[in-house]
Amino acid sequence: MMDEKLQPILDEVLKRNAGETEFLQAVQEVLESLGRVIAKHPEYADNALIERICEPERQIIFRVPWVDDENRVRMNRGFRVQFNSALGPYKGGLRFHPSVNIGIVKFLGFEQIFKNALTGLPIGGGKGGSDFNPRGCSDAEVMRFCQSFMTELYRHLGEYTDVPAGDIGVGSREVGYLFGQYKRLTNRYEAGVLTGKGLVYGGSRARTEATGYGAVYFVQRMLATRGSDFDGQRTVVSGSGNVAIYTIEKVQEFGGKVIACSDSSGYVIDEKGIDLELLKDIKEVRRGRIFEYAELKGNGVRYVQSGSVWDVPCDVAMPSATQNELTGKDAKALVSNGVVAVGEGANMPCTPEAVRLFQSSGVLFGPGKAVNAGGVATSALEMQQNASRDSWTFEQTEARLAAIMHDIHDRCAATAEEYGTPGDYVLGANVAGFIRVAEAMKALGVI
Repeated sequence: MMDEKLQPILDEVLKRNAGETEFLQAVQEVLESLGRVIAKHPEYADNALIERICEPERQIIFRVPWVDDENRVRMNRGFRVQFNSALGPYKGGLRFHPSVNIGIVKFLGFEQIFKNALTGLPIGGGKGGSDFNPRGCSDAEVMRFCQSFMTELYRHLGEYTDVPAGDIGVGSREVGYLFGQYKRLTNRYEAGVLTGKGLVYGGSRARTEATGYGAVYFVQRMLATRGSDFDGQRTVVSGSGNVAIYTIEKVQEFGGKVIACSDSSGYVIDEKGIDLELLKDIKEVRRGRIFEYAELKGNGVRYVQSGSVWDVPCDVAMPSATQNELTGKDAKALVSNGVVAVGEGANMPCTPEAVRLFQSSGVLFGPGKAVNAGGVATSALEMQQNASRDSWTFEQTEARLAAIMHDIHDRCAATAEEYGTPGDYVLGANVAGFIRVAEAMKALGVI
C-alpha cells in the first residue's frame, strides 16, 4: 500500500517516464516500502530527496556502428544510465541483449543503487548495455562491436567515475575486448575501470562464481531462521547462464539436489540431480542450448519445450534468468507444491503478484537487490585489489563474499523487524538500502 505522502511522487515518476514498465515497477516497489520510514524520519521527504533518488544523474544514449563478417555496416544503440553516485562511483553491469532499451537500463540502474548500498561498500548505482545480440556472432564481430561501443562510452568512465561490469550477454570475452579498447583510447592501464576481467590482466578470483554463490549464501541464511538448510532440499533454478550455473554448484556443495534448470528454449528435469560438468560444457564451452543436456545425458532426463520450469515441484526456487519470469500463476504452482523458500538470483524475476503470494503464504522470499548482490560486491573487491595492485586467493575472496552476504541478510532482517514487519525481506532490503543512500545525499547537499 502506498503512503499518501509518497503517492504524488509516484504519480510524477509515472508521468515523466511513461511506457518504461520495468522501471516504474521497480520504483513503485521501493516507494511502497518507504511509508514507515517517512513516518519515523520525516526529514527524508525534505529537499525533494526521494524525487532526486528516482531521477538518474545522467542518461547517455548513443549509436554503435560496426562491420560484420560480410563487410556490411550494422548499427545498434548503446546506453549508460549513471543513476546515483552519493556513495561512490557508479557501478553496474553492461547487458547486450535485443530486449535492452532505456526503460530496462533505468530499472536495472535504480535497483543497483540499493543493491550496492546493501553491500556496505563505497559504490553508487548505474547500468548500461546495448540491443546488440552476441548470440550467433563470430569472435571478430563481437570484438568489432565492443570496440565501437567503447569508442563512445570510454569518455564517461573512470575508476573514480563509473566502473561497468558484465551482465547478460557480456562475459569475460566481451569485457576483454572492452578493456582493450579503453586502454587503447586512453593510453592508461586503468585496471579498476572495468570488473569481471580475466585473471591474467587484473581480474578477481571468485568473480565468475560470485552472484550464484552469493545467492545461495543468502538463501542458506534465510533457511537457518527456520532451523533448516539446503541439505536434501529439492531445488529448481531457472536459467543456465553464469548465475544459474554457480547457483547450482553451491547448492550441490551444501547438499541440495537441483533437479531442473532452463533457458529461453525450454527446461530439463533430471531427478538424479543436474550433472554440473555436462551443463558447464554445453553452456560455457559449446555455447549450446539446454535441450542438448537431455540428448547427451539420456537416462530418463526430460526436456520440456513448453510450459514453465516452475511447474516442477521443489522445496527451494531460485529464479536466475531475467525480469518478470516468475508470474502469479507460477507462484501459485510453487506454493501448492510446497515451496519453502524463493531467492531471486536475477534482477526482479518475480512479478508483484508473485511476490505478494509468496509473502502471504509464509514462503521465505529474498528479493534480488539483496540476494544477488554478491556479484557487485565481488566486483568492488576486484576494484580494491586493482587499487592496491594485489591479488587475493579464491578462498580469501569467497570468505569475504560469504561474510558480506550474511551481513546483507542480517541487515535486511533487522531492518524489517525494526520497522514492524519481521520476516519481510523486501521491506528490509528497500529500507536499509534507502537509508544509507539518503544519509549520504543529505550530507552532500542538493546536487
